[in-house]
Amino acid sequence: MSSIPFESGDTILTTRDDFVSNQIAFLSLRKRFGVRIVHAPNTPEGGVDVPAMAGLMRTLRPRLVSATHVPTNSGLVTPVAEIGRHCRELDLLYVVDACQSVGQYPLDVEEIGCDLLTATCRKFLRGPRGSGFLYVSDRVLRAGYEPLFIDMHGARWTAPDSYRPVETAARFEEWEFPYATVLGSAAATRYARDVGLEAIAHRAPALAARLRSRLEAVPGVRLLDRGPQLAALVTFAVEGGRRPQPFKEALDARSINSALSYREFAQFDFGDKGVDWCLRLSPHYYNTEDEVDHVADAVAELLRQKP
Repeated sequence: MSSIPFESGDTILTTRDDFVSNQIAFLSLRKRFGVRIVHAPNTPEGGVDVPAMAGLMRTLRPRLVSATHVPTNSGLVTPVAEIGRHCRELDLLYVVDACQSVGQYPLDVEEIGCDLLTATCRKFLRGPRGSGFLYVSDRVLRAGYEPLFIDMHGARWTAPDSYRPVETAARFEEWEFPYATVLGSAAATRYARDVGLEAIAHRAPALAARLRSRLEAVPGVRLLDRGPQLAALVTFAVEGGRRPQPFKEALDARSINSALSYREFAQFDFGDKGVDWCLRLSPHYYNTEDEVDHVADAVAELLRQKP
């Protein structure tokens, strides 16, 4: 974000389902530079209204367009390639957050049409925590974008009063480099490619669909995932005054890995759905149908107990 020379009055166009850290960064830019943040509307079935977003692109000519492929707060899959086509037609800078989709779906940056794509490796790619990557298009490099605090890895000190950024995306890297986590991420990437991204993209969402079907029949469970395409993230709220941390701890005690999401993670989405917290379950390709059923049975058992 620091590589984009924002000025007062510039517009950032994003969605109501963009990732919380991105939203905080945009608000920080608004506070510091006076940029305008515009959120494209959602469709009634869930997910961004792409034609409406394209209309905003044409009228506002935003300095940056941002979208999260699979937001952390729901199983929604954002049509990032459709958004990208409009960005390319209008020559707009486009960044995609793929943290929850890398390792879950095949990603083709040419098909998506993005200028920048970010991802962490610790989620569906199953790499080490603290690792991630940034894709930078040749178009961005040719345009001269560079991070604000570029260092000796990303640039050469060519004279006492000048420097020259390196020609590759290495200009966005830093000298202090976590080689151990990079090697771990490379191993995780090879593992996923050996399994096959197409097979993973079929298996993981199918397990999630099975889990949603089972949870939908559990009294006291309210499924929150909405949209024309859903990923292998299953989010649900529970009724009856349950407190989030004890509920998660009860699942932990049953060797069920889950995550909590709070209103502060998704102010728009959770506000629209009227929830303050939800539980997120993320089945992956190595899980079995029996394990999925076990999770649904465990949730049902906990909800039969007194809070």
